[in-house]
Amino acid sequence: MLVATDSPSKTIFAVCLHFYVICCVCTEFLEVGKKQPALDVLYDVIKSKKHRTWQKIHEPIMVKYLELCVDLRKSHLAKEGLYQYKNICQQVNIKSLEDVVRAYLKLAEEKTETAKGESQQMVLDIEDLDNIQTPESVLLSAVSGEDTQDRTDRLLLTPWVKFLWESYRQCLDLLRNNSKVERLYHDIAQQAFKFCLQYTRKAEFRKLCDNLRMHLGQIQRHHNQSTAINLNNPESQSMHLETRLVQLDSAIAMELWQEAFKAVEDIHGLFALSKKPPKPQLMANYYNKVSTVFWKSGNALFHACTLHRLYHLSREMRKNLTQEEMQRMSTRVLLATLSIPITPERTDIARLLDMDGIIVEKHRRLATLLGLQSPPTRQSLINDMVRFNLLQYIVPEVKELYNWLEMDFHPLKLSGRVAKVLNWVRDQSEKEADLQQYVPHLQSNTILRLLQQVAQIYQSIEFSRLASLVPFVDAFQLERSIVDAARHCDLQVRIDHTTRNLSFGSDLNYSTKEDSPVGPFLQNMPSAQIRNQLTAMSSSLAKAIQVIKPASMLQEREEQSHLAITAYLKNGRKEHQRILARRQTIEERKERLENLNIQREKEELEQREAELQKVRKAEEERLRQEAKEREKERIMQEHEQIKKKTVRERLEQIKKTELGAKAFKYFDIENLEDLDPDFIMSKQVEQLEKEKRELQDRLKNQEKKIDYFERAKRLEEIPLIKKAYEEQRVKDMELWELQEEERISNMKVEREKALEHKQRMSRMMEDKENFCLCSLPSKEKLKQFQERLVEERTKRREERKIHRKEDRRNTFYRNKEEEAQRIHEEQLKKGTSELPLRSRDDLIYRMTMMQKCLPAT
Repeated sequence: MLVATDSPSKTIFAVCLHFYVICCVCTEFLEVGKKQPALDVLYDVIKSKKHRTWQKIHEPIMVKYLELCVDLRKSHLAKEGLYQYKNICQQVNIKSLEDVVRAYLKLAEEKTETAKGESQQMVLDIEDLDNIQTPESVLLSAVSGEDTQDRTDRLLLTPWVKFLWESYRQCLDLLRNNSKVERLYHDIAQQAFKFCLQYTRKAEFRKLCDNLRMHLGQIQRHHNQSTAINLNNPESQSMHLETRLVQLDSAIAMELWQEAFKAVEDIHGLFALSKKPPKPQLMANYYNKVSTVFWKSGNALFHACTLHRLYHLSREMRKNLTQEEMQRMSTRVLLATLSIPITPERTDIARLLDMDGIIVEKHRRLATLLGLQSPPTRQSLINDMVRFNLLQYIVPEVKELYNWLEMDFHPLKLSGRVAKVLNWVRDQSEKEADLQQYVPHLQSNTILRLLQQVAQIYQSIEFSRLASLVPFVDAFQLERSIVDAARHCDLQVRIDHTTRNLSFGSDLNYSTKEDSPVGPFLQNMPSAQIRNQLTAMSSSLAKAIQVIKPASMLQEREEQSHLAITAYLKNGRKEHQRILARRQTIEERKERLENLNIQREKEELEQREAELQKVRKAEEERLRQEAKEREKERIMQEHEQIKKKTVRERLEQIKKTELGAKAFKYFDIENLEDLDPDFIMSKQVEQLEKEKRELQDRLKNQEKKIDYFERAKRLEEIPLIKKAYEEQRVKDMELWELQEEERISNMKVEREKALEHKQRMSRMMEDKENFCLCSLPSKEKLKQFQERLVEERTKRREERKIHRKEDRRNTFYRNKEEEAQRIHEEQLKKGTSELPLRSRDDLIYRMTMMQKCLPAT
């Protein structure tokens, strides 16, 4: 018998005794299969105001409560229980809340995995788990041929996936802006990203990203709370960056590029909050993922700029870069830079709407994500590549591509040279799969460079001749490239489809854009010369006037200067006052606008707070109504249980008999409890006798019918089968004879044609022999070729011999120096060096003098 000695012990003893009674009641409900009443009992205990002080026994009760919520898929009850438990243990034992939340999510994940193993569905046909039964889906299910397996999969797996998604979202809302459970919050967020990736839940992924973004905004607004997260803490910043990188990886894997770009913006915002620069490994990972996002969004300029940043970061921070890694990175940077479109893509709608300001603002925004002061351009990236001497690390197969596209002017050989590089890139598909994506862009830039160079040296050219200069595209793609270049004002060209010719610079009233990049330049087009004719005439006339009347011009300029100075002295003070007043007006206007914005934001904040208060009150009212309804249901269930208990006892007696067991085989026990057992038994006996008689009669009639029908059917079909066989045999014989005659006649005709060809070609034998005699090289030329070949081989053999000698000599000296250095270091470690101690520079000087003294072998 337990005896309490003081007041706190009595209180603890009373609480434990009360919890023990509750556990016994809950266990009794579970033993009879009544999970809902057991859940109601535990919910009343958790919500009760008597148990607001955390005790150790709270945790197993909460775990049992969450197990029942998971079994019954009651996510809203689990949410309410977790919020109540958070209020109970937040100030006493926050570790208990973490353990309970992790156990809850583990149970939900296990149930979902079990349902997934039993189902054949992957939940791909449901767009939004929060709205499964839409009117459209109900109509489609009514008219579609859905089999039993599909219905089973939908009813088995989909509710568990929805329950797991709601569990993740509720736990994130529960743990937001709480520094004590910050690690758990980020672990759950990463688990939620894995869930979206595993089940391909794109709609839920977007909602999850919006929720995390909203939680971050709440952290920044409510940073004065006692348990608020401090974003200036390096650990908090690291956890947020880790979660955002997982979000970016998941968005890229699910090909949600808009969400990936938003994740990039979030990561950049976290970088801005940090006072310390991020780690190089983190920045390299960030640049690598951002380059993928830019490429998938079609922005080749910022994709190449990101690779430039990644290349410079790797060279600065990684001291152990191998030659192979440098070559791979440099080659990719070169191909990405040269893949940038030569002219910025701009649609006709953008030109008409004058969207240059929007485009510039967008580029500034993207440049900010990469830490740049101003947006990059294609020419600036190329200049940086040349300035940092990146070309020396590029593989030899691609090294000359820069000169061919940007420096050399040779339109007749440009495509052939570039085609070799592109073929090499295609051959590296297994080793360097990332380089394959640049091939189409390099082809487009090559075509535009070729057209620009051809336009400078030809006035007109045949389309077939131009197509032969570009072997890697067909005629349709080439014509499309020409039309695009003319439409974007990059080239002044006209296609004549009647003669299949192209004319360049024929329209003197039309010219290319002034800011259009030309690349390798030879001369101006006639249209460009006409455009600048008035400017040239004006400069020539100005020079002529200076030669004809220099004195009068100087006097006129002095008078104009005197008048300007007089006007300034007269109106200078007024103009100065007007400028100051304008500045004051601008400041007042800005201040007024700021006050209006502050007032508007304050009103919006108050409106949001009022709406949140309404929602909170509505939620409390809903919880009270649900509690009342649960109490009513519990009382009604108790009455129903007492009522059915008597009926069940009589049913158990009937069930023990043989006829009673057969009766319960086809009826539901819940429905039987509402009926009289005697009535059920009589009806069941009558039904069994009736079914037995009907089954015997049906079997006899079916046996007789099948026997007679099969016998009559076979008697009728025997003569028909024989007749059909004879007719088919005669037809096959006639068809074979006809095909044989046709084959013989065709062979005779082919032989006659072959004889004719032989007679016609025999007249060319004499010409063939004469041609072979003329085309054979003379003996004198063959002899000269052999002499030159022997001489060249001898020369190259001597060069290789000298080169190998030099290599062996250098290797020998280097090995000697390393051996001497090693011996010296070992002696220094042992402390028994026979030689006097010298510095490392002295040792290197001695080895150098020794090398000079040794004879070259």
